[in-house]
Amino acid sequence: MDRKKNIAIVTGASGGFGKEFVRLLVNDNNIDEIYALSRSDEKLTALKQELGDKIKPYIIDLSVSEKIKEFGKYIETQNATVKILINNAGFAKFCSYDDISIDESLNMINLNISGVVAMGLTCIPFMEEGSHILNIASQAAFQPVPYQNIYSATKSFVKNYSQALNIELKDKGIKVTAVCPGWMKTNLYDRGCIGAKKATKRFMCMVSPEKAAKQALKDAYNNKDISIYGWHVKLCALITRFLPEKIIMKCWLIQQGIK
Repeated sequence: MDRKKNIAIVTGASGGFGKEFVRLLVNDNNIDEIYALSRSDEKLTALKQELGDKIKPYIIDLSVSEKIKEFGKYIETQNATVKILINNAGFAKFCSYDDISIDESLNMINLNISGVVAMGLTCIPFMEEGSHILNIASQAAFQPVPYQNIYSATKSFVKNYSQALNIELKDKGIKVTAVCPGWMKTNLYDRGCIGAKKATKRFMCMVSPEKAAKQALKDAYNNKDISIYGWHVKLCALITRFLPEKIIMKCWLIQQGIK
């Protein structure tokens, strides 16, 4: 029987944070193929042209559970071990609760939460001891954030879920890391900023996604259950452990100039 190939799977791989993970994994000699998942055929084609045949594009809408089940059936045909899964796909809307539709609100939850859970459950059967799952949460996971309430709540779920799942997978030798970056220079803002009257508008201490991705992989390979890049995010995580949430939210509103 042929040796099983070692694969990495990256969701939201066509740009931003996901693309930086793909760039880093291309140079990993322990990974034979990288399954780059995205909704954009054009961007995935460009990614493969840029980074080479190690990239295996897969077009998918991760907010639809049936599509993830189909992806699981596809993996069954690949004679592969999933060495690393990076659940990066997600989006934010910087606005009040009534600035977006019910469908848009639920789609955010489906992608940011259900997609993460479903991809993990789909891939775990193809993992072995030493495999890794990186679930991308956010600095927003540490506190309630008015005027991006759904996004921050979904990322809080991702953080808590990942840390708990890491314990549950201990016997299998599979490690799970919740990655909690702060503001990064990605296209998240193009989709998130919709011109709402009250919204997140001041993006402080913005960092390069490349640096955050490097730290995340380093922390994952060191078997940490949480990865935090940057002094600003570390300070935020520390403060939220001690201050009441009402005060934290008030400070947030002042920082954003929202009355």
